[in-house]
Amino acid sequence: MKSISINSVAELPTVAEQLLTFANGDKFFVFEGEMAAGKTTFIKSFCDVLGVEDVVSSPTFSIVNEYESEKGLVYHFDFYRIKNLQEAYDIGYEEYFYSDNYCLVEWPQKIEELLPELYIKVEIKISGETQRTFNFSRISN
Repeated sequence: MKSISINSVAELPTVAEQLLTFANGDKFFVFEGEMAAGKTTFIKSFCDVLGVEDVVSSPTFSIVNEYESEKGLVYHFDFYRIKNLQEAYDIGYEEYFYSDNYCLVEWPQKIEELLPELYIKVEIKISGETQRTFNFSRISN
């Protein structure tokens, strides 16, 4: 596990670079944190580091957004609003999750049983008004 504390959003690109290094080629990430912890804000920085030039926004209503990057396709999921697992099946989650493209998943606890065997978990904890602590861990089920 790796832990990083920051004091402002200006430090997010550095955290994103460290996450990419920590992942060591793994491309499936889940992001956990309470509402307003900064999951989507951090994902925007992570996408910048991956070379995404599109506007990155939360896929709250569409469930998934797709971006092109210098390192391949990036799928950004937000499962906050799904009511049951069938909705994940309906969007064809398997095609995304097992595509070998980057998958960035917000609210993974809503689809926990569908997560792949190996993924990188990013926990974001609020430690002050602009302070956040990031914990990276490699999960193997």
